Amino acid sequence: MRVLIAEDDAYLADAIRVGLRRETIAVDVVHEGTAALLAVADTSYDIVLLDRDLPGVHGDDVCRTMAREHPEVRILMLTAARTLDERVSGFELGADDYLGKPFEFPELIARLRALERRTQPANPPVLEQGGIRLDPFRREVYRRDRLIRLSPKEFAVLHTLMKADGGVLGPQELLEQAWDANADPFSNTVRVTVSNLRKRLGQPWTIQTVPGAGYRFGAAE
Repeated sequence: MRVLIAEDDAYLADAIRVGLRRETIAVDVVHEGTAALLAVADTSYDIVLLDRDLPGVHGDDVCRTMAREHPEVRILMLTAARTLDERVSGFELGADDYLGKPFEFPELIARLRALERRTQPANPPVLEQGGIRLDPFRREVYRRDRLIRLSPKEFAVLHTLMKADGGVLGPQELLEQAWDANADPFSNTVRVTVSNLRKRLGQPWTIQTVPGAGYRFGAAE
């Protein structure tokens, strides 16, 4: 999952960023409305955590524009406003969910995971393919009932490949979905991470290299 945090409170934004990265979620951060719109136009995000009171272009206008121009992106609106009318107006702008400040971090994660499941086609909460079982909520991976310890990036890459359901993903696509905007597109970080992931999963290999195209999660037992 790749998330954009659009929040003008730098301290809060950084705290959320650190917490989400611990959950193997790729995160970028902006602090005002114009930057949020530019980021969504330039990068494929799954979810935007949108502060309703953004400076520059107001959060309401950002939400309205994103809902119209990028309907595939889920919007979780963050705000200190808690009245019923304010929540209803947020949904009318195009938000998919609403979370009042202050909030508990486990609830934020639960809402993000719920929004992720609402993508089309819907992804089951637990993925099982080729003898591999991946639980994104517990951040656990098993192969034939054996727990496999993965680094956060290895977990994110495996999750991305398994969600592709046999589709081929190129290095750039993996960078966009499993890393943040600071990743170097000219480095060999994807190749190294995939190689390490293969070794941890063990044989028979379940991640195939498609020459000239990228990688695919196979169904080999």
